[in-house]
Amino acid sequence: MDKKLSKTETIHLRKKHISEACQLFFKEDPLKIVRAERQYMVDEDGNSYLDCINNVCHVGHCHPYVADEACKQIRILNTNNRYLHDNLVLLAKKLTETLPEKLCVVYLVNSGSEANDLAIRLARHYTRGTEMITLDHAYHGHVSSVMDISPYKLNTNVDGSHLKPDFVHVVPCPDSYRGKYRDDKYSPTEIGQKYAEEVKETISKIHQQGKQLCMYIAESMQSCGGQIIMPEGYLKQVYKYVHDAGGVCIADEVQVGFGRVGSHFWAFQPEGVEPDIVTMGKPMGNGHPVAAVVTTQAISDKFKASGMQYFNTYGGNPVSCAVALAVLHVIEDEKLQEHALRVGNYWINKVKEIMQHFPIIGDVRGRGLFLGIDLVRDRNTREPATQEAQTVVRRMKDEARILISSDGPYNNVLKTKPPMCFSEENVDEFCSKLTEILTDLQKVEIQTVLGDIIDNVEKSTTSARDLNQNWGRTAAVS
Repeated sequence: MDKKLSKTETIHLRKKHISEACQLFFKEDPLKIVRAERQYMVDEDGNSYLDCINNVCHVGHCHPYVADEACKQIRILNTNNRYLHDNLVLLAKKLTETLPEKLCVVYLVNSGSEANDLAIRLARHYTRGTEMITLDHAYHGHVSSVMDISPYKLNTNVDGSHLKPDFVHVVPCPDSYRGKYRDDKYSPTEIGQKYAEEVKETISKIHQQGKQLCMYIAESMQSCGGQIIMPEGYLKQVYKYVHDAGGVCIADEVQVGFGRVGSHFWAFQPEGVEPDIVTMGKPMGNGHPVAAVVTTQAISDKFKASGMQYFNTYGGNPVSCAVALAVLHVIEDEKLQEHALRVGNYWINKVKEIMQHFPIIGDVRGRGLFLGIDLVRDRNTREPATQEAQTVVRRMKDEARILISSDGPYNNVLKTKPPMCFSEENVDEFCSKLTEILTDLQKVEIQTVLGDIIDNVEKSTTSARDLNQNWGRTAAVS
């Protein structure tokens, strides 16, 4: 494309041809990004932005090895998976080598939404159950079947056009900080048990209605719900309840897999559980559309026995598989999983140091390069500081060219999940600007409090003066 549009022209054409339902980051002043490299994105004026939120470009924007492998393959062959080609089977082999032994059958698709849609089909065929359990605030994709199990989206529906089906049962998000069971009242073990009991009770109600459980699905770390880390023992107990009831357990690793947690390759692994189905996407292609579902031989055999073939036009094509293989190679070659652990620990410790000086930070949580900073107006009540979070996001972009976002039920959690090449120097840059902004917010809060005190004193003084004057008049009349 030779013609380059101005930002104004791009905005005009977008308004004319692209639905407003497709929202932009920073919609009041959207960025026009023209190129990117590693953890940096560059706008049309040549300004470089530090990307703290793009977990799609997992090994770094436009990684040269990944780009070269894609270009090499597309010059040779790109077709569907009904022909034999090595990339498909080599990718399947590589993926299964990172997972528990029982997870040995791979389906290649194009997006996380497709992956979760297929996971639902597999679960239904295997269990013959109808009822599904999902977490509040969960997001599993944008196609209709996974919208049904995504309260994060359903909760924003204002016209009643997409209601939660009766076969979907929403249990509380196991949020230890501002959920139903909190760390100011219960121990970590008690919190995990109490949230797990919610799942057990839901299963009991399903059985009382004479219905059969199909599946339980959860992101291994909930992203859109506010960067939630599972409480101790929760997932292990839930998986037991679900399996005892004849259901299958699905781990959604679309946002958090491929070494992001640092200590393990998959985010479900620190919980000591083995899912029946794992879905993966976003980081798998470093920006190229490729995703996968991995399951057991037994579940796959039951799906095949239905008689319906599974064919996906683009799923498992040679180019997509070449890209995914390249991503896996870079993760290993550049030791990005170990890097995520080291930099992630450095980051969370730095923010916890900042937290000691700013009461607006109520909680800091995360694993590896997956961090959430919960902003509050009061640490005791945990009232969410939503407006303040928006101020931080905006000022980070406008003043320091650092890109972060906010999320959670109250949109007050600063959310970071950067490319895996994010460095300790980047952490220092982030923390320096965060400290500056929080200092300014704290000054404003102090000035507001002082202003309220002065107003109250003036009102009290005026009231006392009026009272004295009235008393004087009364005394004179007497």
